[in-house]
Amino acid sequence: MARARALVEQACRIVVLTGAGISTDSGIPDFRGPEGVWTKDPEAEKMATLEYYLSDPEVRRRSWQSRLTSPVWRAEPNAGHRALVDLERSGRLDTLVTQNIDGLHQRAGTDPARTIEIHGTTRQIVCLRCGERQEAEPVHARVRAGEADPACIASGPDGAPCGGILKSATISFGQSLVAEDLARSEQAAQRCDLLLAVGTTLGVFPAAGLVPIAVRHGAVVIIVNGGPTEMDGLADALVQGPISDVLPATVAGLPPA
Repeated sequence: MARARALVEQACRIVVLTGAGISTDSGIPDFRGPEGVWTKDPEAEKMATLEYYLSDPEVRRRSWQSRLTSPVWRAEPNAGHRALVDLERSGRLDTLVTQNIDGLHQRAGTDPARTIEIHGTTRQIVCLRCGERQEAEPVHARVRAGEADPACIASGPDGAPCGGILKSATISFGQSLVAEDLARSEQAAQRCDLLLAVGTTLGVFPAAGLVPIAVRHGAVVIIVNGGPTEMDGLADALVQGPISDVLPATVAGLPPA
């Protein structure tokens, strides 16, 4: 931890990559861990797979009901999220790339302009036909009122409702990342002098690919996680432990850059 903190203090342009592990202390379970959503209910993975979502109305109905009871809506930022706000205030944060869809970084106070939600956000809904985006709650209200599989009601060119399939504005399996978000993330990794990976096993690409990109362009790498990752061999410093404890000790309270 002391080595990691020294590296952070020396850095000027830090890119942070966060995964599900930073939000577990906020009450949001990860997906593949011992208590993960997909570990406990393998069928739940279908709800995050575009092919199943598009073809099976029952999968969509289950997905909407699951959204209503998601812990995301009750979750609050934790000490790990707030530590990254401190890092930004020190003047060292260039870009924060998150694989998380919960919006907790922005709620903690991270500048949205510096934040790339590379897997999208659960706080918005998108129509897969017309592309209309909206906040989640109005659609959730329709589900609570009895619409099991709500369709898009945005007006089309002829004034009639679109009728397209609605889905959370997240990136599902089988769905491409937003090209602009990926390009911004890769450019940030190329220009940073330190990449800090937090709460991710670094096994999901292309997000995990930001680590070797940063290394190839001369950056040092710090990995903060609850256990081993697939890229520990690329790290200049490894910090393992509860993220809400070890991340603040690594990055909070730094002097201005």
